[in-house]
Amino acid sequence: MAYINRGDKGGMRIPRRKTEGIGDILPQCIRMLGLSSGLNTHLIFKAWDDVSGAGPFTLRRYFRSGTLYITVNSSVIRNQLYFQKDALIEKINKYIADEGLFDSNNASVGQVKNLILK
Repeated sequence: MAYINRGDKGGMRIPRRKTEGIGDILPQCIRMLGLSSGLNTHLIFKAWDDVSGAGPFTLRRYFRSGTLYITVNSSVIRNQLYFQKDALIEKINKYIADEGLFDSNNASVGQVKNLILK
């Protein structure tokens, strides 16, 4: 136990708290500050770039109600991605599930259920 010297014979005891790692505290802080929706959306967009490989060709990204809307600048790339749609959704969800900061309990921004390519 730690003691504080008050100048007299007896010291006042300060109880120690259980130590927690930053990895445990950071997700709690993100939820408390209301940042989890924005962070989840950012992680979904990052997953799209990493999983699809079409990040440089993506003009716009939008996520709402489980649907990821993607606009690409090439009809050829859009057509190739269209045929990989189900695999891309599965890979994106696996990518974000492995991410430590993704809040799967967030009702407004959860996993990707549908992918619309424009």
